[in-house]
Amino acid sequence: MIGAGAMLALAACNSTKEEAKTTLSGLDPQNFVSEYEGKPTALYTLKNANGMEVCVTNFGGRIVSIMVPDRNGDFKDVVLGFDSVQAYFPQNNLSDFGASIGRYANRINQGQITIEGETIQLPKNNFGHCLHGGPSGWQYKVYEANQLNDSTIVLTLDSPDGDNNFPGNVKAEVTYTLLSDNAIDIAYKATTDKPTYINMTNHSYFNLNGNPNEPITNNILTVNAARYTPVDSTYMTTGEILEVKDTPMDFTAAKVVGEDIDKFEFAQLKNGNGYDHNWVLDAAGDDSQVAATLLSPTTGIQLDVYTNEPGIQVYSGNFLDGTVTGKHGIVYNQRTGICLETQKYPDSPNKAEKYGWPSALLNPGDTYNSHCVFKFSTVK
Repeated sequence: MIGAGAMLALAACNSTKEEAKTTLSGLDPQNFVSEYEGKPTALYTLKNANGMEVCVTNFGGRIVSIMVPDRNGDFKDVVLGFDSVQAYFPQNNLSDFGASIGRYANRINQGQITIEGETIQLPKNNFGHCLHGGPSGWQYKVYEANQLNDSTIVLTLDSPDGDNNFPGNVKAEVTYTLLSDNAIDIAYKATTDKPTYINMTNHSYFNLNGNPNEPITNNILTVNAARYTPVDSTYMTTGEILEVKDTPMDFTAAKVVGEDIDKFEFAQLKNGNGYDHNWVLDAAGDDSQVAATLLSPTTGIQLDVYTNEPGIQVYSGNFLDGTVTGKHGIVYNQRTGICLETQKYPDSPNKAEKYGWPSALLNPGDTYNSHCVFKFSTVK
């Protein structure tokens, strides 16, 4: 017979083992062990010496959680997501939470591209346009995962010729590295055997309040961009590049996200149902300069974004509507999160030559390289 003391000790031991199974963000890795289209999925955890933790699943190359300290040293999860991999499956939720997007992030007009004189019809999945590579884009593919060490994981994906009608066999790679200064370094690479279009990004929904019950409208945003690409009522870029000065699009100086967001008398905010626009970065291509900064006055958590891309899409979670329940049973209402997607401009395949926008064309023998850094710090 086991004595009461021994039973208590055994219970404590079991409790410790149970706690050890969960991540700092409260995720159970077993809830991510599954299969999708015959390929295995899992949850991978990156850590640094500061105690910061980033959890990634190879389903869609998604960031599931980011635990960073607030101004008081308390760790907060600052991205939206789900508690299990099945919740990310498209039959359960059509979401881009945390995903590595491809082949083409953002929208392509009417889903049409022209390469070497041939017009190719891509699938239409958003107001008559092709969004984020189509309805079965890379956010719904299983990447091969190779965790190199405690702080680095390499995700690879083979996208066959004709994937969502895009030409070319493409080999894509996403490397997440958690650095010692609390920065997440994201490096994208891709090669192809036929001319094709590539535009990859990370689609994390940030909530620096660390509490998805609080909308991000109190967060303070700065975007290092004096210009942006306006859109029509179908969220498609018009081909114009306009000045942000004297408009609600002006974040050249730090401004609360919610200050102008509902000024729908301004056509662009009405068209976007809030912010869902690409900003033309002043420091385009220079990833040593800050592209955007987001700050929560509630937690003091600050996010600085760096990129070698020419643009950044700011999406203020306008279409979150309370129908999705995320991690820890929290309902995701409108503007629960904000996305900062480093990228080529939307619809560049149809506008690069016509308007002189940066090209997203990738040719055989060339390597696509895109770089993004999400650096976290605190402000007292």
